[in-house]
Amino acid sequence: MLTWPTWILAATTAAAAGTDWIAVACGRRRLEWWAKLLTMVALVATVLSAGALGTAPGAWLVVALCLGLLGDLALLGDTEGRFLAGVAAFLVGHLAYLVAFDALGLDAAGWWWLVVPVLLVVTVATRHVVPSALRVAGARLAVPLAAYTLVIAAMTVVAFRTGEPVVALGATLFTVSDALIALDLARHDFRRERGVDGVAIMATYHLSQGLLAYGVLSSL
Repeated sequence: MLTWPTWILAATTAAAAGTDWIAVACGRRRLEWWAKLLTMVALVATVLSAGALGTAPGAWLVVALCLGLLGDLALLGDTEGRFLAGVAAFLVGHLAYLVAFDALGLDAAGWWWLVVPVLLVVTVATRHVVPSALRVAGARLAVPLAAYTLVIAAMTVVAFRTGEPVVALGATLFTVSDALIALDLARHDFRRERGVDGVAIMATYHLSQGLLAYGVLSSL
């Protein structure tokens, strides 16, 4: 049973996420940065308060969320080095999610194959992103992006294989958020300019992290 501190932390997470979306929509960069980081800090605190560290899947969930926080922190910078550091943090974070899902136990749920159209749609929509990165910045950017694409696809497949709809939905939203980021970057030749999809990117990202956390915790 969740305690009052856990509920308060969860409400703080939701409030911080909503503040971030508003800040993005209004172009309030400094508020956006702080709200973005506070969202993940509060989510990690929520998961810890719920006793996640007492189980293997919960512990890996905490690792994944902390890596997401590190990725968010890295992506606050505008340099290519900070961008690649953020990609690396999220890549390892997806591996941690994959281990957490595997620790939950994989299920033969009849609907798991729905991951195929999800990945197919995302792949078709973003098929030009890695070639564009290769053209603009060479292998130093294209190779990490290609590796990241493979890892998040693997994470999504395993998420569906858990047989947990909330986990599968969380992974799907994470894939959608990253696809929106990739398309936005490709449109601007990988210059870190603000596109029109900022609110959609952040909303799907925060919802994905929250759903993944809830899905894992509710399955323990």
